[in-house]
Amino acid sequence: MIQTAKVGEDYRLVVELAGIKDINQAIDLIGQTAQLDFRELPKDATQAATYLDFKPTGLTGKDLSKSEVKFDQNTGQPTVGLTFSAEGAKKFTEITGRNVGKPVAIFLDQLRVTAPTVQEQITTGDAIISGQFTLDEAKKMSIQLNAGALPVPIKLIEQRNIGATLGSESVQKSTQAGLIGLLMVIVFMAAYYGRLGILADIALLIYGLLTLALYKLFPVTLTLPGIAGFILSVGMAVDANILIFERMKEEIRAGKSRVVAMELGFGRAWDSIRDANICTLITCFVLFNPFNWPFLNVSGMVRGFALTLGLGVALSLFTGIVVTRTLIRTFYREEKLVASR
Repeated sequence: MIQTAKVGEDYRLVVELAGIKDINQAIDLIGQTAQLDFRELPKDATQAATYLDFKPTGLTGKDLSKSEVKFDQNTGQPTVGLTFSAEGAKKFTEITGRNVGKPVAIFLDQLRVTAPTVQEQITTGDAIISGQFTLDEAKKMSIQLNAGALPVPIKLIEQRNIGATLGSESVQKSTQAGLIGLLMVIVFMAAYYGRLGILADIALLIYGLLTLALYKLFPVTLTLPGIAGFILSVGMAVDANILIFERMKEEIRAGKSRVVAMELGFGRAWDSIRDANICTLITCFVLFNPFNWPFLNVSGMVRGFALTLGLGVALSLFTGIVVTRTLIRTFYREEKLVASR
């Protein structure tokens, strides 16, 4: 995760890297500014020209807007995509225009990355660096290229290392807090709504088991944001039952029988439950950003929160409407049979 901070008149970058084992390598990677430039052969160059014969074109990393890892649609190999600024796109158009059928070399820190042959003039301002990259190599190059657009070098001011024990302890305490909160909700529902609350608690336990089963199926790593998403989804599952029960109370006060009040309660509460959960699912989709749109969030922690919340909300629709309704129908049917006898 990368954040900006201002201390006095100084601007700083706060970089948090999870799962990094080699601290020195991470520091070198963050502080390194890659020098990227495009080079072309002189007009009188022969076919035997070497990489030493390539001359700068004036298109450099300063003209780069962003770099990101992409995948070749034909081979599936990772590549590095480049998007140039408006000025850079103009330079790129001119370079490819005068080098059709000729190689244009891409140099990174004075080392040639590749020298593809230009098939036609490119006017979109987008380019792809391809080669025998592993995914980690492509990610590393993309980070370096993005850093190449910085106008000043980076100086390390402070470094903090948080051990895995502290993170594990935080997750454990958050899990305990979530279980305590779930127990309090179960007790409240049983105390306030009586037998209906107990049926809702049974549905809530089924919801919890199904959610954990889904976490194992995908699989989902329970980080702090992920646990927060799960706890929030539990609250929404309980909220659905409360809406249904309050609607049932209104129908009973209006003189309806319990069976009729139950059916009307579920039917009239469904609109509110559906709208609230659909809005939440849309929010989860935006936060998870499955298509990696650059104008939306790309943080792993936020995506973890969105994933657990989205799964929980989808399951709460099932347990709140199907499971709870089935349990109440069964309970009321048995109660009616006993009363008729």
